[in-house]
Amino acid sequence: MKKIRAAVVGYGNIGKFTIEALEASEDFEIAGVVRRHGAENKPAELACYDVVKDIKELKDVDVAILATPTRSCEEYAKQILPLGINTVDSFDIHTQIRGYRERLMEMNKQTGTVSVIAAGWDPGSDSIVRTLMQSLAPKGLSYTNFGPGMSMGHSVCVRSKEGVKNALSMTIPLGEGIHRRMVYVELEEGAKLEEVTAAIKADPYFANDETHVFAVESVDAVKDMGHGVNLVRKGVSGKTQNQRLEFNMSINNPALTAQVLVNVARASLRQQPGCYTMVEIPVIDMLPGERADLIEHLV
Repeated sequence: MKKIRAAVVGYGNIGKFTIEALEASEDFEIAGVVRRHGAENKPAELACYDVVKDIKELKDVDVAILATPTRSCEEYAKQILPLGINTVDSFDIHTQIRGYRERLMEMNKQTGTVSVIAAGWDPGSDSIVRTLMQSLAPKGLSYTNFGPGMSMGHSVCVRSKEGVKNALSMTIPLGEGIHRRMVYVELEEGAKLEEVTAAIKADPYFANDETHVFAVESVDAVKDMGHGVNLVRKGVSGKTQNQRLEFNMSINNPALTAQVLVNVARASLRQQPGCYTMVEIPVIDMLPGERADLIEHLV
């Protein structure tokens, strides 16, 4: 059986775990890694892979896994899709997903490609769980409680702020879907904590949550990639009240995101041209193997 050739675009935390997830997936082979500096200072663990500055330098790529900051996803997707290569990403700004989907959809249709966006664990796999819960209790309320743990998207956002050398954003659940953001920053020389704090709190990533910013000597000294989620729905099935559904997960954040990206990269080869979120794709398409065999095993 022909293996799926995947390119990894970006080599930060998610990119590194994506390589591991691809290496563990028998139906994939790694076409190469795209890095801003190409093969310069090539990490030892990538010695057996092509490392390039431009995906055009790689051969026969079926799907590009965008392990890039959220705000770069659309830019990279629009460069890659005209090459006839599918893209998948973990874009995580919930309020902007609909517009992003609509913009890529037009390009997917024109190029005959597939994009799967917002494919991490939230948005992503949690979105599937929320959808299932709502179908089981159509009337009611759902609560998503994150953490306590490191938010990659929020941490990347803080690191982009002027005056910030390194940063960690921790998410603390307060209950009923309300969260506190605890942000720890290493400041550049001469940077003022008050100005950095104002910039962080004004960003859409933080604007709607209680946010506290602290200066620390070393972010690495407090860093922990663990995270988790508690999803709860209380509602009505038919006319029966007090149906309560709950889902809990404790994870390594970038490792799970990377696994989800590999799953949807596989699923992208099984969809018609277009742009999809995870709730639009049959879950079975994310698994390796023949559908009939999976049905026999899972149903």
